[in-house]
Amino acid sequence: MSPVTAGVLQLLALIAALALAHRPLGDYMAKVYSSEKHYKPEKWIYKAIGANPAAEMRWPAYLRAVLAFSAVSVLFLYLMQRAQGVLPGSLGFASIDPDQAFNTAASFVANTNWQSYYGEQAMGHVVQTGGLAVQNFVSAAVGMAVAVALVRGFARSRTGELGNFWADLVRGTVRILLPISVIGAIILVACGAIQNFAGIHEVGQFLGGTQEWNGGAIASQEVIKELGTNGGGYFNANSAHPFENPTPFSNLFEIFLILLIPFALTRTFGRMVGNLRQGYAILATMGIIWVAFTALMMWTEFAHNGPAFDVASGAMEGKETRFGVGGSSIFAVATTLTSTGAVNSFHSSYTGLGGGIAMLGMQLGEIAPGGVGSGLYGMLIMAIIAVFIAGLMVGRTPEYLGKKIGTREIKLAACYILITPALVLGFTAAAMALDTPANSMTNSGAHGFSEILYAYTSGANNNGSAFAGLNADTQWFNSTIGIAMLLGRFLPMVFVLALAGSLAEQKPVPETAGTLRTDKPLYAGLLVGTILIITGLTYFPALALGPLAEGLAA
Repeated sequence: MSPVTAGVLQLLALIAALALAHRPLGDYMAKVYSSEKHYKPEKWIYKAIGANPAAEMRWPAYLRAVLAFSAVSVLFLYLMQRAQGVLPGSLGFASIDPDQAFNTAASFVANTNWQSYYGEQAMGHVVQTGGLAVQNFVSAAVGMAVAVALVRGFARSRTGELGNFWADLVRGTVRILLPISVIGAIILVACGAIQNFAGIHEVGQFLGGTQEWNGGAIASQEVIKELGTNGGGYFNANSAHPFENPTPFSNLFEIFLILLIPFALTRTFGRMVGNLRQGYAILATMGIIWVAFTALMMWTEFAHNGPAFDVASGAMEGKETRFGVGGSSIFAVATTLTSTGAVNSFHSSYTGLGGGIAMLGMQLGEIAPGGVGSGLYGMLIMAIIAVFIAGLMVGRTPEYLGKKIGTREIKLAACYILITPALVLGFTAAAMALDTPANSMTNSGAHGFSEILYAYTSGANNNGSAFAGLNADTQWFNSTIGIAMLLGRFLPMVFVLALAGSLAEQKPVPETAGTLRTDKPLYAGLLVGTILIITGLTYFPALALGPLAEGLAA
């Protein structure tokens, strides 16, 4: 079997698995977030934190709860890292420096999981499992809660109430993320991923010296790393490390975990607004972009260009031989079109156009299918923009799901789509203008510029993957990328929740002959075009200086 055929078959198997899981998981999540019943373990949690899960919240209260919980999480994780040197189970590792502790705390709470350190050489068992792994769960649950709040804004009318954040947070963690993670961890252990609390030990002689590794609860952290679209690996090599991702089957299973909830949430959306066809339209839009990006990435990486490519049947530099070009390309697109950031290959070693595809996937806003929760609310914002554009074309007040998109709604949507590009381009320009940040580049020219552009694109879009080749463990990058991650995560949530509150207060608008049908293929095509045009207008000049220039010069 040729490598190309193997790659295509992997893609088809992945699509089939996602299709089988879409309906049951989507319906189950809709029931979870619509239920009025509270399980006993959940009641214990509510009592411990002093929350009343039955109390409805308007958008300012919901937002305050999101920000308060996240601020406490940042502080807790920061202090845990700073105190690592005196904590049990630290494996003898010292406390983390202040700038890196801030960067890591901001990263994991913001669901970015950017790592400017070697995990196996910096973090002990307590910080890994009691700090980082916990945030892998709750940061994902926060994104899902905000998405559900926006969906309730469309589903409800004549009320500003969006549900209860604490109930949404706990249910998302206890009823959705935990059960799937337990099953997924067992599967990864069966594939060969390790799960223990072993200390540092010698594993063999290499090139005349010894090599040492520490164990860890890796399978359990790996599954939520992918399922929650987090991305922070136990080891620096991330999902290219055989302890985290041992076999081609585990590689495909991890890609499945990355895409599972973001795609299934479109079914949840359709179920909660009472119109499954609207969910299918969003799903189709996400699917078209994801399949197109995957096909384009596989084409660029399989394209033969010289004797080395001919022998390897593709661009194998920086890729694991056990995954090949196909498995690596599918993983790269899945991780950059979501907010996962996990990597099983060296993105900096991709072809110039291949690296540009990964970067562009993040610059779309990671909405195809995007992060857990964030992908859905990001796509719904784009849906509102597309409806507004269509309304301008025909001279009609735009409507979406029975709600008028007026001045307030479009201003909030516009602010949402402007925040992240401003952070990416602003910080990239500052880093290139100053001497010290530019000295961190391993490469010069277009590729060196791509390293910095990729870093801030990854941070502000809460992805967390690295282009590599950039020394990001400096005070400048730890601080500025940390700020970009926090602002890129929580400022958009302000506008999402404000929009949800505005929509929930409206009364339904009856559908007429002039109402744009947003559940038809024509609208899905309009939405795809809107996303590509907005992204192109925003980022094309920067891309032209980096990956496009490198790809065309190759």
